[in-house]
Amino acid sequence: MITKDMIIGDIIRKHPRTLTVFVKYGLDCNECQIADYEELEHGAGVHKVNIEQLLSELNEHIGSGTE
Repeated sequence: MITKDMIIGDIIRKHPRTLTVFVKYGLDCNECQIADYEELEHGAGVHKVNIEQLLSELNEHIGSGTE
């Protein structure tokens, strides 16, 4: 399960296909140098993305067997 306090880079490494969800929300985290240090909630806030909606889609994605 992905939580808002997880580091973005860790999420992408553990669940590489979540990248499509990040891109959908305009979060180009795979190209961001801060992704290895930034928590998901902070990154979402900086980019004005609803954290609850993002979390829901990320967890749906990894739970759907698309990994």
